[in-house]
Amino acid sequence: MTAAGRDRLKGLTAATAAERLTVEGANVLAQARRRSTTRIIFDVLREPMLLLLLAGGFAYLLLGDRAEALILLVFATFSVAVTVIQEARTEHVLDALRDLSAPRALVIRDGTRVRVAGHDVVRDDLLVLEQGDRVAADAILVEAADLQTDESLLTGESLPVGKTVAAANIAVDTRRAGGEGQPFVFSGSLVTRGTGIARVVATGPRSEIGRIGQALVTLDTEAPRLHRETTRIVTWCAVGGAAVALLVVLLTGLSGVGWIKAVLAGIAIGMSMLPEEFPVVLTVFLAMGAWRIGRVGVLTRRAAAIETLGSATVLCTDKTGTLTENRMSVAELWLASGETLALAPGAGIPEAYRGLIETAALASAVEPTDPMEIALHAAVGAAPGSAAPKRALVQAYALRPELLAMSNIWDDGAALTIAAKGAPEAIAGLCHLPQKALAEMTTAIEAMAVRGMRVLAVATATPRDRDWCETQQGYEYTLSGLIGLADPIRPSVPGAVAECRRAGIRVVMITGDYAATARSIADQAGIATGDVLTGGDLAALDDAQLVERLKSVTVFARIMPEQKLRIVQAFKADGEIVAMTGDGVNDAPSLKAAHIGIAMGKRGTDVAREASAMVLTDDDFGAIVQAVRLGRRIYDNIRKAMSFIFAVHVPIAGLALLPLFFGLPVLFGPIHIALLEMVIDPVCALVFEAERAEDDIMRRRPRDPAEPLFSVPMIVWSVFQGGTAFAMLALVFLVERWSGMSEDELRAVVFFALVAEIVALILVNRAFSTSLGQAVARPNAALRYVLGAIASVTAVILFLPQSQALLQFGSIRWRDMALAASLGVIVLILLEGCKPFVHHRLAGNAASRRSRVLPA
Repeated sequence: MTAAGRDRLKGLTAATAAERLTVEGANVLAQARRRSTTRIIFDVLREPMLLLLLAGGFAYLLLGDRAEALILLVFATFSVAVTVIQEARTEHVLDALRDLSAPRALVIRDGTRVRVAGHDVVRDDLLVLEQGDRVAADAILVEAADLQTDESLLTGESLPVGKTVAAANIAVDTRRAGGEGQPFVFSGSLVTRGTGIARVVATGPRSEIGRIGQALVTLDTEAPRLHRETTRIVTWCAVGGAAVALLVVLLTGLSGVGWIKAVLAGIAIGMSMLPEEFPVVLTVFLAMGAWRIGRVGVLTRRAAAIETLGSATVLCTDKTGTLTENRMSVAELWLASGETLALAPGAGIPEAYRGLIETAALASAVEPTDPMEIALHAAVGAAPGSAAPKRALVQAYALRPELLAMSNIWDDGAALTIAAKGAPEAIAGLCHLPQKALAEMTTAIEAMAVRGMRVLAVATATPRDRDWCETQQGYEYTLSGLIGLADPIRPSVPGAVAECRRAGIRVVMITGDYAATARSIADQAGIATGDVLTGGDLAALDDAQLVERLKSVTVFARIMPEQKLRIVQAFKADGEIVAMTGDGVNDAPSLKAAHIGIAMGKRGTDVAREASAMVLTDDDFGAIVQAVRLGRRIYDNIRKAMSFIFAVHVPIAGLALLPLFFGLPVLFGPIHIALLEMVIDPVCALVFEAERAEDDIMRRRPRDPAEPLFSVPMIVWSVFQGGTAFAMLALVFLVERWSGMSEDELRAVVFFALVAEIVALILVNRAFSTSLGQAVARPNAALRYVLGAIASVTAVILFLPQSQALLQFGSIRWRDMALAASLGVIVLILLEGCKPFVHHRLAGNAASRRSRVLPA
């Protein structure tokens, strides 16, 4: 490239780009799904629990009890504030996730290629376009090599269209999507072939996609199965609670107490039986879970994937950049004459091998982004006497599925030269090697492959004239040699693979490399010993045979991208829950077909990212394992919170109904239920969400995906917990009532005993383990704050007579408080003692009941 050409492609300066971003705005379209604070408040005001609180306040006003009405109004305001804060926090988390999930763009700024968020692209930025990228903005081409784009999002036509470099002084406002030979690329379109550099002419709403009102794909935050289950259980409870509340109103009103008091009794019953915390738990836990998983380098694009993570039984991973560091270096050279050179890191390249490495660099992109091509260019710089070749690239043949090789034709002013590189078998075919030469090359390839190297073959040719052949097969190539590139295993991978095996997740590697190379890398990574199945052998198997072979295969080598879909489908046909990594355009079908598609964030194409449920922001395999751990923790914590909600509503509802069966005055009114909800809501939304993972979380077998969230064992255990707490409270209530304790004093004793038992239920449900010490001592900052708040409110009630009068509490003696606290301790000890009998059901080990034993 000439000096003028290099100057033209320096791009904007960072300062200019920042200024233009401020003036013209971000490269974004409308986000219709974001809820404003006003909208959140409006949605909260329609919640049944809030309506019950307001109805209770209105009833107290009719009775003339302004203090009780005011307190209920304060509780309602507090409930709105807490919910709005939680919902707004969730929206902020989702905004951050949407920002991460937005397409990223490779741009040239200050003469350097940098990757920026799509919304930071500005007018006159230089976009670097590669196969699989989604174009970030409307732009005009200044360079193009075999470039084609899919503009079906704008035109509806599915066939890709070819692109050409713009002629001088072309009018920007003439751009229209569709049609061959245009110099424009459009925001939202996909690069299906080739490479190019384009100058941005329009961003955001000024782009073609912006003009016609299209919206970018946004984050999917709903988990359908959990949502359906939660909605169903809340509906059942609401219908049942409403029926009971209506019955209470009728019976109480007909008894002569008064219809206003009857309504208050009905409201108290309705509040006690309505588990409104379920939807809150689901929304907050999944949103915060996605945020936590994002902190370890995994972007969750679909919240349902969090649920599925705990069920994954097979993890199909690629090699380069996921298991390895994607930091290649030239490690060995082999010449067609038979000489071999092993290179130490940083060592120079002798003169005899200079031609081989220069040819490989000439067969690469001029401005490389692929780690392999970067390594080849770096090796040229290490060769003695190397200098930038004074040549012009006049023709390029891209790598294609039917021929895994690429060629560049160069003109140095005196002669034309073709440089080619690619898969050894492809280059051997282009060179038409005789049998003896092919055998020698194969021996050299195998020697490199068994040491874990990626092997490329290099060849040269001379065009007859400038009448370029349609394909690379039209030229006569001569083999130059082989290049072995080393890519070290990431240090975290062996430990992560071992952790997967302990968790019952089978790790298999799928790669396009040679079988010997793949097996060597698999051994270094700690992937279990097993069979190696090559793409050629896979193609010869029918679906039934492939399913049978999968039972013993741990490495798939020389696999074409389109074959990954067959592998995923075969695993699914065998009953496995499949997580799959991928980065290319052709990986998109397999990523979408997998239960959990995981795309690469750095080297992955936008097509792959959009087809996936998750994105690795750093392309690190270790992050997948951390995400599995967090996914299991999140699901565990959801189950803990749901179990607590079931359990805690049993004694509350029981105490609301108990006096009615004995013809006694109602014990708790709406104000007492509301006060208890002020304890329960933060516990559900904060304490259980922050609970750390169980010690055995990565030693369990994967969870059966068919296992319902509200399983019968969980419901039975929760009702047993609540029933135990209620039985003790009912006993105290009846004994003290029959012994002559006043109604107000009894109300105080039972209320504080119920608070103590709620604390006990919190501690019981914090962990599936049976250790009483862990139930109390497991670190959780949110729990400390909640317990501190409970202690503070208790102290206010104990030492402030006005609060006692407001709650209709009688004199509270220390003996009564000791009785209340002892009930909580007894419940805690009793239920912890029962855990060994239900631990295997609570620990999420439903998958261990599956008849088929998974490979470790």
